[in-house]
Amino acid sequence: MAGSSSVPHKTSLPEGIRVGTVMRIRGVVPDKAGRFYVNLLCNEEGGDAALHFNPRLDESVVVFNTKEQGSWGKEERGRDFPFQRGQPFDVLLISTKEGFKAVVGDSELHNFHYRIQPEHVRVVEVGGDLQLESVKIF
Repeated sequence: MAGSSSVPHKTSLPEGIRVGTVMRIRGVVPDKAGRFYVNLLCNEEGGDAALHFNPRLDESVVVFNTKEQGSWGKEERGRDFPFQRGQPFDVLLISTKEGFKAVVGDSELHNFHYRIQPEHVRVVEVGGDLQLESVKIF
């Protein structure tokens, strides 16, 4: 996938996610961005999300959460805020033994302990206020 992709963008993961899976999301935060998100969904229709990664430029915070049976869990917040309007970003979401590790640029932002096991993830969905350049899974 090259160039700018339309959002929301969905990538299917029929095999789910294993420990060691890396999802790399690259893009640019537009000048007037409010919020964008990366959701690791348990099925194509949405519904449950094993991870909701939500940089909020309007609040200068990155929120992590899950959604189970239509209800959001308890929000967790990243240590700092590495996103800036008008700037490119490179996010790595890494599946570890304990949870999803979020790395932005060179710094680890947050470790989000699994509430839904990663093998249930079937879709990576990226949307909101961003210019998406690529989603790679390896």
